[in-house]
Amino acid sequence: MKPLGLNFILESILKLRRGIVVGTAVKLSESIVADAKIISKAFNRSIAGQIEHWAKIGKIAEENPDLTYELIKNILVAQQEVFAGKLDEYHFDKK
Repeated sequence: MKPLGLNFILESILKLRRGIVVGTAVKLSESIVADAKIISKAFNRSIAGQIEHWAKIGKIAEENPDLTYELIKNILVAQQEVFAGKLDEYHFDKK
């Protein structure tokens, strides 16, 4: 069986987030799954959630090679703050 491509995996993740159930098995290396088990516990995510997180970060990094991991992470946090309505008005200093 041929492994599935990253695009298929990411499209499946997006469908799941929209509430569309996808019943496709994805074959991953044992080392990726073993790493995901450890890291997922540290960050209180499911194994699938951790792999989705890595896929999301990787996709953003590939599409935006000038961005650092830290900046990508801060942008994702800021997006969630906007969705949660946690906004503060910014006031420019007048000189």
